[in-house]
Amino acid sequence: MPDDATPDVAGAAGDAAARKEHIAFLGLGHMGGPMAVNLVKAGYTVTGFDVVPAAVEAAREHGVPVAASAAEAVAGADVVLTMFPSGQHVLDAYVGAGGQPGLLATAGADTMFLDCSTINVDEAREAARLALDAGHRSVDAPVSGGVVGAEAGTLTFMVGALPEDFETVRPMLDVMGKRAVLCGEHGAGQAAKICNNLILGVSMIAVSEAFILGEKLGLTHQALFDVASAASGQCWALTTNCPVPGPVPTSPANRDYQPGFAGALMAKDLKLALNAVRSTGVAARMGPLASEIYDAFAAEGGAGRDFSGIITDIRDKSGK
Repeated sequence: MPDDATPDVAGAAGDAAARKEHIAFLGLGHMGGPMAVNLVKAGYTVTGFDVVPAAVEAAREHGVPVAASAAEAVAGADVVLTMFPSGQHVLDAYVGAGGQPGLLATAGADTMFLDCSTINVDEAREAARLALDAGHRSVDAPVSGGVVGAEAGTLTFMVGALPEDFETVRPMLDVMGKRAVLCGEHGAGQAAKICNNLILGVSMIAVSEAFILGEKLGLTHQALFDVASAASGQCWALTTNCPVPGPVPTSPANRDYQPGFAGALMAKDLKLALNAVRSTGVAARMGPLASEIYDAFAAEGGAGRDFSGIITDIRDKSGK
């Protein structure tokens, strides 16, 4: 998740210029847009594309060259980086939809397909199989760190790839983030992402419930924070993304829960975790409950708020 570190853009720019890799960056939304900007600043040749005109315009205003279509962006690219909302978007883009050719057919031979979307593990493995069967290479590298991390270049990448392919994309990941972890072969990056966010979703609910309980028992927010942050209750949801204003001035709670990491995205990631729980037969209880809670939060107005805003929902339902 995000911290205050900043990337060594100047040093990375020299390395990128020496490589002269051309990156097609598809998906220029709240996360993808800033990631593409950091690659451009570091000296990479980037051609972007998004189906949303506002995202295209924002990227262009920040110095990212944009193409008129995905096929145009991919032409001549060494790397095709995708940042899409769902696994179906990734698969449709790879193989084509609506009578349009897919990216795998459009790209030159032995292109690196680097998917940074957060999708089902099975979908990530299918995307890798399709890429490999088409004569390309494949890496899944979902991210943690939110919009703040994307803008600052401090994301964490959880990577599923062959070791040699990881080394190929690592310099790009180092420009966009502060840490890249090879978790295993294809699909392992997605597996690590959903496991991590399962922990995060459950822990944020627990931290929020504890603060509401503390309020009922007469504890100040600061008193509870001072104890728990230095005791066994310490966790990222408490010490970095604290759901009450005050103790952590940089947390979204101090800006009316502007994300950050939106409630809709937490609901999505917990559904992915729940899919994996069901497919593997894990006897999970907290994860499914967290998924249910965040589904309701997103449906009842929390979709665009930071996921730590779940505390307001718990407070409202706790009465006076």
